[in-house]
Amino acid sequence: MTDLIKLEIRDSRVALVTINRPEALNALNRKVLQALDEVLSMIEQNKTIRAVVITGAGEKAFVAGADIAEMKEMKPAEAEEFSRCGQEIFTRIKCLNQAVVAAVNGYALGGGCELAMACDLRVASENARFGLPEINLGIIPGFGGTVRLSRLVGPAKAREMIMTGAMITAEEALRIGLINRMVPAGTGQALEAALALAAELAAKPAAAMAIAKAATRESWDVSVEEAMRMESARFAETFKSPDQREGMTAHLEKRKPNWQ
Repeated sequence: MTDLIKLEIRDSRVALVTINRPEALNALNRKVLQALDEVLSMIEQNKTIRAVVITGAGEKAFVAGADIAEMKEMKPAEAEEFSRCGQEIFTRIKCLNQAVVAAVNGYALGGGCELAMACDLRVASENARFGLPEINLGIIPGFGGTVRLSRLVGPAKAREMIMTGAMITAEEALRIGLINRMVPAGTGQALEAALALAAELAAKPAAAMAIAKAATRESWDVSVEEAMRMESARFAETFKSPDQREGMTAHLEKRKPNWQ
């Protein structure tokens, strides 16, 4: 792992992952993606981590996009490999057992917007800007943007953003459901709010959290009937965990649960 990605463990249960390339507005290139992949492996192996926050270094950008200088001379086969690499790493984020919160400061464009969308929840400063401007470069989103955006904001709005390449404000992103929370502009405000949310999520039962993530993820591409069947199976799975008995017992005894 290089210093392109910083990993910090807060209170033993929350991992803070920082894309650390502020001189390039945290643009994603192959080295950054490789470093991020390595950090995700470390998080997967650390069983004490209950939640993850992903952010970008500096106040100008969360991630301003993929590295255009690196992409410019790519051949089609190289471009496909680069796209698949980004997709696979972002899917790893989506599939982590831990809840993942994006703390968005400044620009979240192209690959940066796609990275934020791969997280479970998004907290943004009111000066954040979102967009998929790839059309203005003669390309389309390649790290999952055409897939995830429509599922978050609906196909009509997703087509508008992708086909015009226009940026939207944090206020608009909140209105259309692209982000979950907006906080006032200011140094560290989004990160502070995201860390607080992550701490709240980290206090939840880990087994149920992982199953909840899996259940909502699996329901995307199947019929309502199949999604309901899968939900029942996942619901039953939670009853295999000691957390289920502890949570219900604590409720009946009118006390706070003591999660494992």
